Order: sequence, then C-alpha cells, then structure tokens
Amino acid sequence: MSKHDFPKIHFYDQDFVDIYNKTWSWVSSYWINPKTNEQDEDGYFIYPENNKNIISLFESVFSSFFLVYSNRNFDACKNIDYFYARQEESGAIRWKYDLSDDSPVLDSSNPDGICLPLFALAEYNLFHKSANKKRIKDVMPYLQKYMTWLDENYKQENGLYSVPVAAGVMENCPRGDVYYPVDFNACMAINASYMAALGDILNDKDLIFQYKKMYFSIKTRINNLMWDDETNFYYDLDKNENRLSTKTIAAYWTMLAEIPNADKADFLVEHLNNPESFGTEHPFPTLSVDNPNFSEEGNGYCGSVYPAFNFMVIKGLEKYGQYELARECSIRHLYFVLESLMPNNDKEPGDLFEAYLPNKEGRAKISSDGTFARARFLQTAALSTIALMIENVIGLSISLPRKTVDWIIPNLEIMGIENLSLKRNLITILSNKSTRGWEIQMESEKLYYFTINILDQKKKTLPIPSGKCSMLIDKL
Repeated sequence: MSKHDFPKIHFYDQDFVDIYNKTWSWVSSYWINPKTNEQDEDGYFIYPENNKNIISLFESVFSSFFLVYSNRNFDACKNIDYFYARQEESGAIRWKYDLSDDSPVLDSSNPDGICLPLFALAEYNLFHKSANKKRIKDVMPYLQKYMTWLDENYKQENGLYSVPVAAGVMENCPRGDVYYPVDFNACMAINASYMAALGDILNDKDLIFQYKKMYFSIKTRINNLMWDDETNFYYDLDKNENRLSTKTIAAYWTMLAEIPNADKADFLVEHLNNPESFGTEHPFPTLSVDNPNFSEEGNGYCGSVYPAFNFMVIKGLEKYGQYELARECSIRHLYFVLESLMPNNDKEPGDLFEAYLPNKEGRAKISSDGTFARARFLQTAALSTIALMIENVIGLSISLPRKTVDWIIPNLEIMGIENLSLKRNLITILSNKSTRGWEIQMESEKLYYFTINILDQKKKTLPIPSGKCSMLIDKL
C-alpha cells in the first residue's frame, strides 16, 4: 500500500485543524490483527477493549464515512467485507462478532443479533468516494439476501417491522413497550432507498422497481402510524400500534430516509431548536429534555450526545436543504468535543469520547452506576472530527463517478482542503482574501466539475482544468 499524506484542511480556527490531524494520527493504532492482537494495517478497525476483539456492524458502517477520506491509507471497506463473509445461508448477518473465533456475539436483549440495516447507505457513499462500480456488483447478492432475511422474519402484517429495541443500539433509553421501533423501520426505508440507487448505478430496472416499491410502502406506513399531529413528532409503537410518548433521537432517522414531507420536516427541525426538546447547549441529546428520565449527566441514552447520532441528524438536515443549521450544529458540537479534548482543568485528562454531556463540556456517564463513556472512541468520534469537518464545516461534497466537487460556503472565511485524493487525482481548493478580494485557488491533476454555492446567493458550476487556477468570487 503506497502511503500518501492525509488530506490537509485549512480553517480559521487552528484548534479544529489540530483535532482533525490528531484524529488521523490516532486512527492508525486501531487496526488490530485479531490473531496476534498486535497493531497491523492489514487487520480490522476495532476498539481494543479488555483483551476482547469485538467487531460491531454499527461502528463498522459509521467508520466507513470518515475512512473514505484517508487518501487510501486505510481500507474503508475492510470491516464491512468481514460481515459479508459471515453471512449465513438464511441471509442473516449479526451485529457483533468475536474476532478470535468469528462467532456471533448475542445476548438476551437481542437474541438474533439484529442491527440497523445500513449496508446500502454505506456502499452508496463508498461508491461516490471510490467510483468502484465492480464492488457494487460484487456485494449486491449479499445485500439482497440480507434484506430478504429481514423482510421474511421481521415484517408484520401491517407492513412495519418488529425487532428488539436493542437493535437500534440505544441500550438504556426508556422507550417503553416498543414493538415497532421507529429507528429500525426508518433504516429499512433508508436501506431500501439506497438499494434502488445502487440498482440504478448497475442499470438494473428490476432492482430499482423492487426496492423503490419497498421504500414507498414503509414510508407510507411510518407516516400513517408513527406521526403524531399533536406533538408533531414520530414515535415508536407498541404491539397494538399505539404510539408511545417518549421523544428520542431515533425519530430523526426518518429525515435521513426522506420520510417527512416539508411541513413535517420543519416541525422536526423546531424540536431540534427547542430547549425543551433537543435544543440543548451541546446538540443533540439522545432523549428529549422534557422527559422525566432525561439526565444532565448523560446517563447513556438518557440524554448523552453521541457523535454517530449527531452525524445522522446532520445528514438528515442536509436532505432538506438545511445546510446552515447543519453547519452551525456541527461547529457547536465540535467546540464541545474540543473542550473535552483540551480541558482547562488539569486533573481531567482530555480525549475524544464515545458520548458527551448535553449542557456543559465533558464526557457523559454511560450508566447510573457511574461508568463513563469510553475514551478515544474513534469508531464514531472521528465522524465529528473528520467527516463533519470536511463535509459540513468546510462544506465540501465529493463524487468521483460524477467527477464533481460541490462547495457550499455559508460565509467567506479562509478555509479549504489540500491534496484530497480523488481516485488518481489530487485536488486542492482554498478560499483566501487577496488584494483583489476573495478568491478561490485550485489545483488538480485532471479535469473535474466544481459547483460553488456562496451564501445561498451565487451558485455556479465550472469545469476546472488540470493544473493551477484561481477565480475571484466577485466575478462569479
């Protein structure tokens, strides 16, 4: 594997740049060979804990969203491929495996080891960052078999899916007698929608039709049964299809699935801004503030802020064009992450944590017995310091197969990215203030198409030739 440097970012707040660089330097120590327990870049990306090497589907899917930016220093597909290789005859893939003997890790709260189905979302993102169409063809049989297994075993007569609430990973969240979890059903819709998108890439009309139909069927049922007109929110259902009253972050998977119409989405956004719902100082807690079980200490999923769930909410906001709010919340979240990495109090060692407090800086408690969130939990924390940093703070969206880079700049600042590998093409895009005004400097080895959207006032797509060039924003 030829080593390249990681892409360099530029931002007016140097602390953001430092935390980004620090994360990449830490990531390399989390590739572990399960046979030797030693660091090994050919190993798997796992969190080393109590001498146990457990690989988690949830963490593996989410870590692929930042590993794609490593300029191919790290294999973003490695962990996901491990799960495909464990697929059973029935199509089942379990949520955790013990790497020492490849056995599934199951427990009484989730006896079948079901996880949120997000393979297709991850594969779609991998395709746009690698342009590897052959991979989609190769993995499609696993994806179809997996969806069929979920469909045949967990779909009920009303068209919704019933799985243990633990499948949504929010272990101790007080969600009541859930029979139809809103997060799992929304993720089935997400997966179906991206299965159709992958079918489109393969130009397979049957696949597109099959999964679009599945998507619209789930979407209709979630809107009909899980939306509450009085509180303007999506809820879990009990066995009799009664809506449960707990507002949790799980409802926001519906935005990523593009289930709410524009009006419903506006209501969900209001909840994110409302200090009585999810509008805490540190966005976004996993449980609504007005819930009697909400904890200022976090107490796991009773109010902690988890980077993976923040990433999900922010990507959902993007689906509805809420770029400014997505950016503002990313920056606020990152300031809290930074405060915990470099605390003013010398007694507290700083780090990147698995979960954070909702209303002040610091790591959250994970359970009422006083255990704290895991330190240096890069599996999901790097989503904030790398993926949100590139996509939402700097504002770049990249697609290799389309040869496009979109840059949404909410306000003119000195920022950008240097030496980002686009397949076999390194590109640099920086905005700077010169004597002639604000200009964007670019460098690339090959032609690509650049769409710039400034302050929602100017939007322009330009072909960027190879070599160096610059453009004055005033002239656009």
